[in-house]
Amino acid sequence: MKEYNGAMMQFFHWYTPADGSLWKLLAERAASLSEAGITAVWMPPAYKGAGGGADPGYGVYDLFDLGEFDQKGSIRTKYGTREEYLRAIEAAHAAGLQVYADVVFNHKTGGDNVEEFKATPYNPDNRNEAIGELQSIKAWTSFTFPGRGTTYSSLQWHWWHFNAVDTNAAATDFRAVYLFEGKDFNDEVDQEKGNFDYLMGCNLDIDNPDVRKELMYWGEWYVGLTGVDGFRFDAVKHVGADFFVEWLNHLRNHTERDLFAVGEYWSGIDKALEYFIKTTERNLMLFDAVLHYSFASAGREEGAYDLRTILDRSLVKDHPDMAVTIVSNHDTQPLQSLESVVEPWFKPLAYAIILLRRGGYPCVFFPDYYGAEYRGIGKDGKEYDIQMPGHKWLIDHFLRVRRTYAFGEQNDYFDHQNCIGWTRTGNAKHPGGMAVLLSNDTDSEKPMNTGSAGVTYGDITEHVTDTVTTDGEGWGQFRCKGRSVSVWIPIPKWENPGNGPEQRAQ
Repeated sequence: MKEYNGAMMQFFHWYTPADGSLWKLLAERAASLSEAGITAVWMPPAYKGAGGGADPGYGVYDLFDLGEFDQKGSIRTKYGTREEYLRAIEAAHAAGLQVYADVVFNHKTGGDNVEEFKATPYNPDNRNEAIGELQSIKAWTSFTFPGRGTTYSSLQWHWWHFNAVDTNAAATDFRAVYLFEGKDFNDEVDQEKGNFDYLMGCNLDIDNPDVRKELMYWGEWYVGLTGVDGFRFDAVKHVGADFFVEWLNHLRNHTERDLFAVGEYWSGIDKALEYFIKTTERNLMLFDAVLHYSFASAGREEGAYDLRTILDRSLVKDHPDMAVTIVSNHDTQPLQSLESVVEPWFKPLAYAIILLRRGGYPCVFFPDYYGAEYRGIGKDGKEYDIQMPGHKWLIDHFLRVRRTYAFGEQNDYFDHQNCIGWTRTGNAKHPGGMAVLLSNDTDSEKPMNTGSAGVTYGDITEHVTDTVTTDGEGWGQFRCKGRSVSVWIPIPKWENPGNGPEQRAQ
């Protein structure tokens, strides 16, 4: 089993300020992130979206415009200019960080011209059910990129490069997904709504030879220009799974690099995730959405939640080498369509689980680390002020423990509904072992074996101030406060990362 001793950070969120400052911010913070124990950064989509300088990047307009051309009302993207983007990558690499680019191959939005062609309307909630005859429709399917022209690529996109849209410009009051004449929905996608090939905008016909050729070429151009080390693929459940294998193999062969890849297959159904892993021949890791939903449930249900089940059905339990473990991300944060909040009190417990256990490649979310404040519109149409508290002080400590003590065999003590723990026994290079105990109810204690006899341990979270010394067989009676986590490591070897306990609430 491949183990990732490092950790990545999602260095953005949905409500990152649209002031073009993010690339510069990453360049400024790359060294401190590396020092804290982050080994890779996942950066947001760097290309121009239909919303120009305000677009988060998922409403893809032009893959070749990285903040260089005057298109959609802006030269820069939401995050900065092309030059600033490349400098941020250089700074990250200089600090020893890998860089993962966010890629959307599902759709394009913000077409430049309307085209007329024939299509059949299908039920949006059942894409196997036609709700009308083949008919002429009009849609914004022409992409000519007037600000860029033929720089970097001469391909202009037209309706035949797509297979579906959800809006007929000639009849906007009719709700349907329009399947284009001569096209089919791809079968190698999630089966929600009968077939989940279509998600939004102008849906790429991934089986079109020109589309495949252009995306292969774009990958070569992009990696050659930026030098990124891997990719996060958006909305993989909506794209033919075989394409990701083909695209990755092409890029890996072309660059002669083992480019990292993780897909966003957002589903709480473990069998769906396992099927995608099998179909893509284990070429892509997946975000552990099942584990996230368990964290959300645990925080919401508090003491009624059975902590012994928190890993059940998760990727990190059943396929630990294929799981990117997360607590939260930009889609789950408050006010988003997939809002799924992990309560602030439970986030330290969740981060202990993903950072201090074997298996998985943990991903730290920007607001969970630094905190975030923003205003946005909820599903009810009302505007809300959101404050997401950061947990930098604790996460820094967990990262330090991860790279210093989280080695060796793992012994689990998942034997109580409200209190679970585990130990790591260490190895020759990292002796002494460690112990983690967490509770979702009252103050708790549990005997656990670290594999090291006669070692005195202290709680680096400072939640418990007493020490614990193991007996001649390595057993110790470890403790934690209620609704809290304690991480026990040998003392006096522990050195404070330098952030100070007063920053614990950041």
